[in-house]
Amino acid sequence: MHAIEREVRILRMYCLLTVPVLVLLVFAGFVQKPRFGEIAVQRINVVEPDGKTRLVISNKTRAPDAVLGGKTFKRQGGNSAGLIFYNQEGDEDGGLVFSGAARNGRYAAEGALLFDQYHQDQVVGIQYSDDNGSRSAGLQVWDRSDIPAAETLEREQAIARMPDGPEKIAARERLRASGAWNAPVRVFVGRDRSKAAVVDLTDPQGKTRARLLVDSLGAARLEFLDAGGHVVYAVPESTRSR
Repeated sequence: MHAIEREVRILRMYCLLTVPVLVLLVFAGFVQKPRFGEIAVQRINVVEPDGKTRLVISNKTRAPDAVLGGKTFKRQGGNSAGLIFYNQEGDEDGGLVFSGAARNGRYAAEGALLFDQYHQDQVVGIQYSDDNGSRSAGLQVWDRSDIPAAETLEREQAIARMPDGPEKIAARERLRASGAWNAPVRVFVGRDRSKAAVVDLTDPQGKTRARLLVDSLGAARLEFLDAGGHVVYAVPESTRSR
C-alpha cells in the first residue's frame, strides 16, 4: 500500500513539473519576433553571429572612431551622424554621412555616400557640398596610395610626438614625399560651383586634361587641356585659348 502511495506522489510531482514546461513550449511556438512601428535610438550596431561589427547607424555623439588595420584612430574633422560600413576584417569600408546648419545668417550643408579602397580611404563616392548657395554635387573617383592608411596614421602620430626641430621637419617631409596621402580626383561627373553640368577627367596629378560641359547659360563645349591647364583643342573652336 505504501509503495502505491509513493508511486502516486511521484506521478503527481512529475505532472506538476512537466505540464508547465509543456505549456511554455506550446506558447513559445506561437511567439513572434517583436515588431516596432517606430523606435528612437542613438546608435545601432549590426553584427555577424561571431560578434564582428558590419554596420553602425548612429548620431554624431555616438559615432565610432575610424577602425583601420584593426586599430582605432580619431577622425580628422570629427565624427558625423550617419552609417559606417565595415568589411569582414572589421576595418571601416565606407559610409553615409550628412550635415546641415545655419549660423550667423549663413548656412553650410553636405552629404556623401562613400566606398573605401581596401586598407585606405574613399575611392568612389556621391557627394553634395553647399556653402551658403555655392554648391556642387556629383560622382567622384579618387586615386589612392597602396600604402595602408593605418601605417601612415601611425607615422603621423610618431612624428607628432617628436620634439620640434630639424629632425621632425625632415620626417614630415619624408612622409609627404612618400605620397601616402595623395588622393587626386580622377573623375568628376556632376554640377560644379559655377552652375555648369560637367564631366571632368584628370591626369594622375589631378590636373584636368579633358572636360565636357554645359555652362550656366546652356552653352555646350568639349575641351582638351595640357598639363598647364591651357585648352589645346576645343569644340566649338572659339573656346580654345589664344
